Amino acid sequence: MRGRFITLEGGEGAGKSTQVRRLALTLAARGREVVTTREPGGSDGAEAIRDLLVSGATDRWDCVTEALLHSAARRDHLARTVWPALDRGAWVVCDRFADSTIAYQGYGHGLPVADLETLTRLTVGDFTPDLTLILDLPAEDGLTRAGGRGGGEDRYERMGLDFHRRLRQGFLDIAQRHPQRCAVIDATQSVDAVAQAIDAAVIGRLAP
Repeated sequence: MRGRFITLEGGEGAGKSTQVRRLALTLAARGREVVTTREPGGSDGAEAIRDLLVSGATDRWDCVTEALLHSAARRDHLARTVWPALDRGAWVVCDRFADSTIAYQGYGHGLPVADLETLTRLTVGDFTPDLTLILDLPAEDGLTRAGGRGGGEDRYERMGLDFHRRLRQGFLDIAQRHPQRCAVIDATQSVDAVAQAIDAAVIGRLAP
């Protein structure tokens, strides 16, 4: 039986990486083979592209170049990591996927969403996540959290509050347009409460 593909989305500091790990442990305890991964990244080629995207000056790339780099990384990630895992029956839990390109390069940078959706279809075909969990919190709170993480992968975090407010609205709009696939999770709650809400959404949407 083919596995399931679950993506976690949201702005900077929403807690996606923590919840990816929590969800993977929960699914593994229920007897699933679980693969955790991320975008950009998740394969050797995609990780090399990640280094170009998440570090350096905020104006290092224009928005079209960003979208193309993300899409190239996504295609390699799918071909080398996600699709083989799903084919063998594993459940794949991914920190970001195509919705982030719509939110960041579309709502954030102003590229036409319709053009980005066309690029997504070219990149992934008709493949979509079985469930997308959107971790939602005010942009100000997310940037405050993200500012305490340290490290050099902060290029997007430095793009300004208005940019991040547009991102938040973008993710909420995506959830409204795709209610069968998306579940919005209140990420202002404690880590444990968010994990419980995620688990409830997974059971409610994907239980046999």
